[in-house]
Amino acid sequence: MSDTDVLIIGAGHNGLTCAAYLAMSGLRVKVVERRSVVGGAAVTQEFHPGFRNSVAAYTVSLLNPQIASDLKLAENGLRIVERKAQNFIPAPDGSYLLTGEGRTQQSVAKLNARDAERIGTFSHELEVIADVLRDFVLRSPPNVVQGFGVGAISEAINALGTAKILNALTIEQQRVLLDLFTCSAGEMLDDVFEHDLVKALFGFDAVVGNYASPYAAGSAYVMLHHAFGEVNGKKGVWGHAIGGMGAITQAMAAAARSHGVQIELDNGVREVLVENDRVVGVILDNGESIRAKYVASNVNPKLLYTQLMPADALPKPFLDRIRNWRNGSGTFRMNVALNALPSFTALPGNGDHLSAGIIIAPSLAYMDRAWLDAKQHGWSRQPIVEVLIPSTLDDSLSLPGQHVASLFCQHVAPTLPNGASWDDHRNEVADLMIKTVDDYAPGFAASVIGRQALSPLDLERDFGLLGGDIFHGALSLNQLFSARPMLGHADYRGPLKGLYHCGSGAHPGGGVTGAPGHNAARAILRDHRALFG
Repeated sequence: MSDTDVLIIGAGHNGLTCAAYLAMSGLRVKVVERRSVVGGAAVTQEFHPGFRNSVAAYTVSLLNPQIASDLKLAENGLRIVERKAQNFIPAPDGSYLLTGEGRTQQSVAKLNARDAERIGTFSHELEVIADVLRDFVLRSPPNVVQGFGVGAISEAINALGTAKILNALTIEQQRVLLDLFTCSAGEMLDDVFEHDLVKALFGFDAVVGNYASPYAAGSAYVMLHHAFGEVNGKKGVWGHAIGGMGAITQAMAAAARSHGVQIELDNGVREVLVENDRVVGVILDNGESIRAKYVASNVNPKLLYTQLMPADALPKPFLDRIRNWRNGSGTFRMNVALNALPSFTALPGNGDHLSAGIIIAPSLAYMDRAWLDAKQHGWSRQPIVEVLIPSTLDDSLSLPGQHVASLFCQHVAPTLPNGASWDDHRNEVADLMIKTVDDYAPGFAASVIGRQALSPLDLERDFGLLGGDIFHGALSLNQLFSARPMLGHADYRGPLKGLYHCGSGAHPGGGVTGAPGHNAARAILRDHRALFG
């Protein structure tokens, strides 16, 4: 007899979402988590006495509004505020770009009149395509199946639904969509815009979490992926969860527990139990066995199949391919405590620009060099840094009159060349990241009174992000949509009965969305009803 209906590995935001939906449908659900806190990479923790911040995931936009509504996250304490300005990009020559409602057009016009005429059209084009693709977020992509039977018929119907959604696009929009899936962001942006800062505005979204040049094929899709978001009903807007990203997952955990979900902390999974080609439960780190009708994994697919499952239980072709699942975001993550707000040479003093995403990467060429340098050296000597100062919107995170900042830094190699260890170079690279900001905002380095630095190795050890990959797998064409995590398994079902994927390694991919958890719950419920009525 099973101890529970569903056992979920990992209490990250997707695992909690999956748990809540299953429990709302009447199933018994237990979540087990290796760490001492729920939330996975979406957590808020004190990193310096008196200073708290979103330790890994650091900003809100992609959280699906339907999920937020279904789980009653606002009623469970979540409050999200939008940035006063969206993005601020300073340049070494003292020019800058500041975007946001009522700001973008005027700011671009100061830089380039032609770009000011084109940015509205280009942004609208992205928004229209993102609007159509939003319809795919909470549904399974067409899954490739062999033979002809009920499964094949079901997937054929799914494919027809997919085609119907895409038919909402004009033929020209479908051509742009094809470009977005296959081309580089760099070549698309070079075709449309002239000014470096305008290109950098969109190009940055093409390399966030993507260890690649903005001129790499497929980087245009990563740019589009970041256009899916919305905050408080406003599309394309970025915001902040009061209390940090942990407020999202605390609200999700409260929603799940209110429906009877059990969440066990400080006890990870040592092994997934397999009997007669079916997953029947797990063995925990403390040696306890938990049997379940279904097991859903919220961890990176490569970690699941190469570290938590017996190799002889898996089909060899599947195991061989998942071993090549590509990870690595090129990300170095920092949190800093500040005794003063930074003052940027391009736009001195306080202002709404300090609530924005402050992007230090003034051109596509700069981003390209950052990637090439990291490939050769291990980290870029002129890195890409996004600075976010959430205490400008949320004074609960710091001591009175002081501030916290997130530094999302790229590019760094997930694994350093020549056998070097990130443990030996973490502080050196952290110093470089702070100096990079200081070059644009003199005095920033002197204002840092505490810091936390997380290399790709730290992100892997602390959060299970293999290679520091914030998306649980690169968003490349061969790891997207029907191929995420693999052709034949895009329906959230693993290669063994009773096993499901509910994390960011499943469609639609990374970001704090909740969508993979929602979709996996739907697949589990469908199978459960087929078996038990």
